[in-house]
Amino acid sequence: MIGKIHSFESFGTVDGPGIRFVVFLKGCPLRCQYCHNPDTWSMAGAREMTDDEIVKNVLKYRSYYGDKGGMTFSGGEPLMQIEFVTEVFRKLKAYSIHTCVDTSGFTFDPDNEESVRKHEELIKYTDLVLLDIKHIDSEQHKVITGQGNERTLAFAKFLSDRGVKVWIRYVLVSSLSDDDKAIEKLRDFISTLSTVEKVEVLPYHSMGKVKYDNLGIDYPLKDEVPPSKDRVKNAKQILGVIRND
Repeated sequence: MIGKIHSFESFGTVDGPGIRFVVFLKGCPLRCQYCHNPDTWSMAGAREMTDDEIVKNVLKYRSYYGDKGGMTFSGGEPLMQIEFVTEVFRKLKAYSIHTCVDTSGFTFDPDNEESVRKHEELIKYTDLVLLDIKHIDSEQHKVITGQGNERTLAFAKFLSDRGVKVWIRYVLVSSLSDDDKAIEKLRDFISTLSTVEKVEVLPYHSMGKVKYDNLGIDYPLKDEVPPSKDRVKNAKQILGVIRND
């Protein structure tokens, strides 16, 4: 099976537990205003590799991962290539490699039997899902990404119902997602999920701006500044990441 690859990171430390071999796939249906990988949106210009080639690369670094690390698919939206991700994970599980996918969940359509079937097959071989919830309010989610959040929230419930471990990721952008009431609503939603192991608040940064310049794309948040440490702490306290002493 052929996958369309953007790039690799051999020693990733932020995309799941331990040291990870991270594969960034091409293609994404969302257009997040703060996206730092706009060069992954299109499938064009991808490096094509087989599932066996990916597995071989992962196994080459196996001694560095130990029992705590493993392999992560990111992107882009890796589940736009869900069959490829599933096949790689299936083969890695034969070697007891920890598998993780970083996704918005947007590819999941609870009303489509084929979509549900594909995601059911995926989670058979998935140890952890990093689920990016951009905003709990669908209209504001649409402002941020161009799409509503119904599929993302449905996927969160799907994972919870099937016992799949989840880390929730929330990007804090002052002008888009730093709203106490919305964060409280997100906390309440997360409390309904039974398999969330961790919640991460990721402060906005503009490190991807140079990629927009190189691609000749206007950067939507050129006047945005990172949230203050106090606002990041506030969001973490609301979400229960740190205690409100």
